[in-house]
Amino acid sequence: MSALAPTLQAFFTDRLIRQRHASAHTVAAYRDTWRLLLGYAATRTGRPPSRLDLADLDAPLIAGFLDHLERERGNSVRTRNARLAAIHSLFRFAAHAHPEHAASIARVLAIPPKRFDRALISYLTEPEVDALLARCDKATWTGRRDHALLLLAVQTGLRISELTGLTRADVHLGTGPHVACHGKGRKDRITPLTSGTVTILRDWLGEQSADPSTPLFPTRRGTTLSRDAIEHRLARYTAQAANRCPSLHGKTITAHVLRHTTAMRLLHAGVDTSVIALWLGHVSVETTQIYLHADLELKEKALARTRPPNGRTGRYQPPDNLLAWLEGL
Repeated sequence: MSALAPTLQAFFTDRLIRQRHASAHTVAAYRDTWRLLLGYAATRTGRPPSRLDLADLDAPLIAGFLDHLERERGNSVRTRNARLAAIHSLFRFAAHAHPEHAASIARVLAIPPKRFDRALISYLTEPEVDALLARCDKATWTGRRDHALLLLAVQTGLRISELTGLTRADVHLGTGPHVACHGKGRKDRITPLTSGTVTILRDWLGEQSADPSTPLFPTRRGTTLSRDAIEHRLARYTAQAANRCPSLHGKTITAHVLRHTTAMRLLHAGVDTSVIALWLGHVSVETTQIYLHADLELKEKALARTRPPNGRTGRYQPPDNLLAWLEGL
């Protein structure tokens, strides 16, 4: 047996699951990366994945695989870099277990992530939020559920995985109303709720089972809503809302855009970026800086506080009436 197979198994079972306690999402992402890489390597070398060795996965093959992701599979640069990070993680693990492959491993680890252009984030204005929420038909059970879900998403900025993972027990509507969630990176956080959101959630909970473990936003069968179901309904509401709010035409609205909307609301209210980072559950305040780049209103206010070069200081004095008349001739 080659060194690759046992190393791969030890990486997933010992390093990722037992030592790092990686989330199911992380394990799945790493698994998919290696499934794609082994399939690509098998095609290139003519050997089945079980017979591949670490030496077969050299730097040229890895570089070819990354190009294959972009050119043939149509992956974005972000996805390409994420796949490379998963490959690097295993090779760093293999470097300790197999020093005989140190030279080949070092060349793979030297492959850098690819730089890419960062597009400005998209977010909703207040009229667009109102138009979107108005499309939820509150005369139906599904419409009331969707209205409560979208309102909570815009007000709290929860990730879509955090929204779908909420249960009845996570919502606290008494003194100091808030919602508690177990977020990305296994971090727990609580987010306060406005009085309007509290009213909507209280009415919604009145229709649901009293069991605290039931999903906060279930399907008709009582199961947890899927990510695809939320995105599908959000796209439909956006298309309907665009008829009354023209600025929504051409906008792709996803659950993550609602999260961006929360951040921009807080930024416009003068909330410090460090507080916004805590609100959204960002690991670093640097992640929150993207909202500063997207906020044209904030930049215009900053421009208004500056003085043009070579500008004269002091208050403006209107010209003499006679001189003003002569200049107007």
